[in-house]
Amino acid sequence: MASLLWGGDAGAARSERLSSHFSNPIHPRKNLRGIKSTTVPNVDGSVNTEEEDEEDVVDLAANSLLNKLIRQSLVESSHRVEVLQKDPSSPLYSVKTFEELRLKEELLKGIYAMGFNRPSKIQEMALPMMLAHPPQNLIAQSQSGTGKTAAFVLAMLSRVNVLELFPQLKLKDGSSEPFFSPLILYLWQCLCLAPTYELALQTGRVVEQMGKFCVDVQVMYAIRGNRIPRGTDITKQIIIGTPGTVLDWCFKRKLIDLTKIHVFVLDEADVMIDTQGFSDQSIRIQRALPTECQMLLFSATFEDSVWQFAERIIPDPNVIKLRKEELTLNNIRQYYVLCENRKDKYQALCNIYGGITIGQAIIFCQTRRNAKWLTVEMMQDGHQVSLLSGELTVEQRASIIQRFRDGKEKVLITTNVCARGIDVKQVTIVVNFDLPVNQAQEPDYETYLHRIGRTGRFGKKGLAFNMIEVDKLPLLMKIQDHFNSSIKQLDPEDMDEIEKIEY
Repeated sequence: MASLLWGGDAGAARSERLSSHFSNPIHPRKNLRGIKSTTVPNVDGSVNTEEEDEEDVVDLAANSLLNKLIRQSLVESSHRVEVLQKDPSSPLYSVKTFEELRLKEELLKGIYAMGFNRPSKIQEMALPMMLAHPPQNLIAQSQSGTGKTAAFVLAMLSRVNVLELFPQLKLKDGSSEPFFSPLILYLWQCLCLAPTYELALQTGRVVEQMGKFCVDVQVMYAIRGNRIPRGTDITKQIIIGTPGTVLDWCFKRKLIDLTKIHVFVLDEADVMIDTQGFSDQSIRIQRALPTECQMLLFSATFEDSVWQFAERIIPDPNVIKLRKEELTLNNIRQYYVLCENRKDKYQALCNIYGGITIGQAIIFCQTRRNAKWLTVEMMQDGHQVSLLSGELTVEQRASIIQRFRDGKEKVLITTNVCARGIDVKQVTIVVNFDLPVNQAQEPDYETYLHRIGRTGRFGKKGLAFNMIEVDKLPLLMKIQDHFNSSIKQLDPEDMDEIEKIEY
């Protein structure tokens, strides 16, 4: 039976076996929906150019998993938190230390062992609500890396009562003793839904780390490939799974009795509704839960469709929202260079690269073909370059980003798969080798904002250069007007002017 028991090295070893078992090549979701096999420049610098000149469509599930893999510490969010309480007259609590939550000692040890020193911004507000008595429902928005997974894992582990593993038999004198009748199932207590197999495993690893000192608590994975015989008594207190498999285990195979769930978590709601059928499956599961079950929903973004879904599935919730991201262009100096073709763009790029002191740079291309062509050109000229595109697996992307963070390559060439969420302090320059446009060939303002926002991070100043064909100049002027910012023309042949550019 594929289950994970926490308790020192044995738990870690079983985690590795579980991970390898569910990562075998026959698993149909191994590379996530929309991710293809790897194609990168050959050792000799050549590339295959027979493929279509396609744009990379950002897969939400892949992007979420990528951020989980590359986050080595909590992100210090600049967002302001807005709290909407179901009972506005109730006092609003927040905490600055984990000790204020009065957690079990083994949980506190697990939190500190993970490297958390204090609650993140989302945890400060969410944890008092999630751990309150009586339990309160919650809809929470938080960007990736701010500790939302750790927050709801802590809530699940706090609600688990290992003494309830066996029902209690009341005796005539008022005392009780464990009742071990084989006719009575064990008591499940927590159910967490994740949109993909990989994200479910990532959540399970957080549960393992945080609960490493909770030696009597166990987790079961309800994911495709984990075949449990019909009629099996599941004895694990926490079940983590994908909607389709959980639905099958509940209603077809009769492995899970939803009336025994105390805490229901729906993670990555924005990814969930992006997957066909998952919304209806999640709602069907939720409707079978007892009314006293605590329900928690988390999402990195809250478009109208996500809000509608959240309100359908979480009754009478408290709500934690983030004010709309306030990326500013004030500390980023923007330039554009008029070019005739991509070779002209590359020559202008070389002039800029040679005239300015650069820490690290990210260059954005609109298509995979342009990204590969530019990678080969720069490699042949002796530059340390890495290529990041959507045809790579998530693990390969994470490895490339980590190498870039470590400074092993100075230039990262990428498509839109890297437009959001990748924070590298050393990045001082962003280049739009191609302007971001939507399907109607109009400027994609949001993507432009997030692209050049890869520089100027953490309060530092940055530079953004746009390589523009003459016929695309009106698009750039629309971007300038939209953001009410100044984008100055730069002559790439005037090295004196380039050398005067300062951060």
